[in-house]
Amino acid sequence: MTIIDCDRHVIEPIAMWRDHLPPAYRAGAPTLVDQAAHEPLRERLARLGPLGLEPLPPVPMLDGALLQRGFSERAQREIARLTFARAAQLEAATRPDGQLAAMDEAGVDVAFLFPTYAHYLLAVDGMEPARAAAFARAYNQWLHGYCALDPARLRGVGAIARHDPAAMTDELARIVDLGWRAVVLRPNPVAGRRLADPAHERFWAGCAAAGIAVAFHEGSHARVATTGADRFATRFAQHACSHPMEQMMALLDLIEGGVLERHPTLRVGFLEAGCTWLPYWLWRLDDEYGQLAGEVSEHVRMAPSAYFRRQGFVALEPGEPDLPTAIATIGEGCVVFGTDAPHLDHEADLVARFTARADLAPALRDRIADANARRFFGL
Repeated sequence: MTIIDCDRHVIEPIAMWRDHLPPAYRAGAPTLVDQAAHEPLRERLARLGPLGLEPLPPVPMLDGALLQRGFSERAQREIARLTFARAAQLEAATRPDGQLAAMDEAGVDVAFLFPTYAHYLLAVDGMEPARAAAFARAYNQWLHGYCALDPARLRGVGAIARHDPAAMTDELARIVDLGWRAVVLRPNPVAGRRLADPAHERFWAGCAAAGIAVAFHEGSHARVATTGADRFATRFAQHACSHPMEQMMALLDLIEGGVLERHPTLRVGFLEAGCTWLPYWLWRLDDEYGQLAGEVSEHVRMAPSAYFRRQGFVALEPGEPDLPTAIATIGEGCVVFGTDAPHLDHEADLVARFTARADLAPALRDRIADANARRFFGL
């Protein structure tokens, strides 16, 4: 079986930002800062129990503030435990040779590579648009060099800053020139604009014209509006809400705002949220449309599920229940596979778990892992 990993991550070395940012922005490059322990150990153990023994890793900072927001102390220490347990895999992802070795060990033939720190740097509401665009360009330049070791197996996915719609189309043109086949966007509103905002129309048209796939990828604790962050304080709750619910609203936004109607060749994919949310969501949108089609008929001219099956893709999680039924409902040609490696919120053995799903016919597993991914990315 050929395995195309549609959602694999690099870990950008923090020093690379100063190396690739324009001179005007280098002083404001992100940093990693150690977390000092001021509390006596005895008091920390009394308060946290065994978690108090976990050393805290450095945290990413931008302009003197945490790049990510909303982590409770207990969540930080749980994540620290996972970080130290998987330190070798995280370090390997900073280097292309390390990434290739990890792919070989897992059985991955081709990987489409997504950002880690850049995913948060491009999701800071209020950032100066030119600075956000500089972060996107710096990341894409670095990633191009990273993939150069083996461009047939290491496939770049271009990062786009949404703070300035005009700069989005400029960066898209550079990404096309690099020969890449996809870009990644957050599903969240950024700079006060939803995905279907009219200001983004040139960008969508450019992606459709160039055959560029658009992958939507959420990440909890970003400094933008995120489902769940307005009411929950724990990572447990925020992480549970943000990934599937932001993807649900992103798909709705693209349909309700007419993006998929106006650009019928645009390919869109929804990653790292599983796929079993989708049958219910398509049913609900179709049901609402059946009652209220007249309200949205200017932009929505067929059932929402028809738009998804024509243009949409979704990544499954190997541990999801009743995958055969979900895939049959979604459409066998619309499901892909990604590992999210080496990030901590997914197990390290997802390829093995996927290939071991005896309830998925071998031909279907082959299609999901190979042909569907090729169709999504336009290979």
